[in-house]
Amino acid sequence: MSVVQSRRLLNIVSLMGIAVSISLTIYFYHLGVFKDVNSLQQLVGSSPIAGPLIFILIQIIQVVIPIIPGGISLAAGVLIFGPYWGFAYNYLGICIGSLILFLLGRHYGKLLITHLVSDKVYQKYNHWLDDQSRFEKMFALAIFLPVAPDDALCLMASLTNISFKKYSAIIFLAKPASIFLYSWALLQGGSFLSHLLVH
Repeated sequence: MSVVQSRRLLNIVSLMGIAVSISLTIYFYHLGVFKDVNSLQQLVGSSPIAGPLIFILIQIIQVVIPIIPGGISLAAGVLIFGPYWGFAYNYLGICIGSLILFLLGRHYGKLLITHLVSDKVYQKYNHWLDDQSRFEKMFALAIFLPVAPDDALCLMASLTNISFKKYSAIIFLAKPASIFLYSWALLQGGSFLSHLLVH
C-alpha cells in the first residue's frame, strides 16, 4: 500500500469514527443522558457489564465533543457507581477521550482546533505554545489541577512538538488528581445544598 493510499484509508477511518461518535452523541442526547442524571443512571445502571462500558463511552464522547461540562459527568459516575468504581470509569473514559482528542488535533491540525476551541480560550493560552519546555510544564500543571480548560489544552498540545508518549504520560499521571478533586468538590457541594434544602 502506497503512502497516498494509507493516508486515504486513515482519513476514511477517521471520518467513520467521527460519524459514529456524532451518531452516538445524537442518540444519547435524545435519551436525555446529557441533561438528566436520572436518565443516565437508568441507561448505565441496569447492567453490571454494559452499564460501565456505556458510561465510559459517554465520558469519551463528552471529552471529544464537549456537550456538557465534564464535572457533571464526573459527579454522575461517582453517584451511580460509587467512589471507587466511579473514579475508575471516569479516569478511563477521560484518559481515552484525551488521547483521541490529541490524535485528532495532530492529524487535522489548527483548522479543527479553531473550530473546537473558542477564540477567547485560544488567545488566552496561545502564548504557551511559544516555548516548548515551558508549555509541557504548564500543560502538566493544568492537567493536574482542575483550574484550566483541559480539553482545549489537549487540542492545543497537538500543535506543539510534544511526543504522543510524553503527552500520554502526562495525561495518565496527572489526571487522577484533577478527577478526584473535581468529583469531591461537586459531591460535597451537592451534599451541602441538599442539607440546606432539607433544613
